[in-house]
Amino acid sequence: VQLQASGGGLVQAGGSLRLSCAASGNLSNIVSHNWYRQAPGLERELVASFLSGGTTDYLDSVKGRFKISRDTDKKMVYLQMDNLRPEDTAVYYCNVLQYHHPRSYWFWGKGTQVTVSS
Repeated sequence: VQLQASGGGLVQAGGSLRLSCAASGNLSNIVSHNWYRQAPGLERELVASFLSGGTTDYLDSVKGRFKISRDTDKKMVYLQMDNLRPEDTAVYYCNVLQYHHPRSYWFWGKGTQVTVSS
């Protein structure tokens, strides 16, 4: 699986960005599509997940502001980010968890920088 993230940039607080993640390769048995982020000096954290059953989950601090979605036909996953805050500044990574019995596999794309100015 190969992942390519795009859509980052510089935005003022309160603004919006939409991140995109293009997936290619063997996309069978995907357990979840995820977005992580890592701010300088901090650990990488899970921001949003789109599970294979269609449910979604979010980091508490982004609930109500971010929305993850998936377009299976286009092999794309999106992260719509609204009402951005300076603390959302980070490198954002798309990620896929895949399961082929008896192992799980993690795939990562290169990050895209999101900078929110106050």
